[in-house]
Amino acid sequence: MMVQDRRRRWCRFVVVGPAGGRLAECRLGGRGDPDMSAVDTVASLSLLVRRLGADVVVEDPSPAMAQLLRLAGLPLEVKGQAEGGEEPLGAQDVQEEAERGDLSP
Repeated sequence: MMVQDRRRRWCRFVVVGPAGGRLAECRLGGRGDPDMSAVDTVASLSLLVRRLGADVVVEDPSPAMAQLLRLAGLPLEVKGQAEGGEEPLGAQDVQEEAERGDLSP
């Protein structure tokens, strides 16, 4: 029985120089959906790049990666839509009116 490699693309990590040009680009991905170790990788790479005087842009994140990056609160520029043209989970505007006593037991 042959097992297929189910690697998924999570996002593109782009290094942008002080003049605005692309210096480097890499694709981050793996089997299944990303987890917090993928976010740790993005955070570590971002820190290194910024120490060297460049900026970071995360392009075309998958819905799961976009959600994890927001959850982690990383100060990153994110460009592009989630895969499949879908809006990432949690990105929809939600408005709810709180009523007095809502939090009372």
